Amino acid sequence: MRVLGIDPGLRITGYGCVESARLDPTLIEAGVFRLTGAGKRETVSDRLLELETDIAALIERLRPETVAVEALFAHYKHPATAISMGHARGVILLSIRRAGLTLVELKPNEVKKFLTGNGHAGKEQMQEAVKDRLGLKAAPEPPDVADAIAIAMCAAARAQFVP
Repeated sequence: MRVLGIDPGLRITGYGCVESARLDPTLIEAGVFRLTGAGKRETVSDRLLELETDIAALIERLRPETVAVEALFAHYKHPATAISMGHARGVILLSIRRAGLTLVELKPNEVKKFLTGNGHAGKEQMQEAVKDRLGLKAAPEPPDVADAIAIAMCAAARAQFVP
């Protein structure tokens, strides 16, 4: 099963694609989209258009069976983050639907607990856990990549236990 994981953002969107046979995932590709908008006067709509184009091309190239996306969450100290993440998620969810793919939404704490055993793991702990689980030489950078890979790994493992 091929699963694409996405960590949405309006400046940086991380992605990670794994192929999973049983509980041994293999990393296919991972990276980030650094959204800059068009020209000098970038707007939210410019970034969203850029994100939609990038996600559609990624789905076409990697051909996943399932796409897992981090569920929306809001921290009371940073409500604007949830709003901007919501814009990015909307574009991503639309792209997944247009491609006719299965969507899985995972809460950040569920992914962290799956990978580290700690639902409140920090960025560095997640990066190290992804590195160790996949046998990588270095931890994925930036943290958005590690988060996206972890999302894909969690969704792949979940799919193997759900009939």
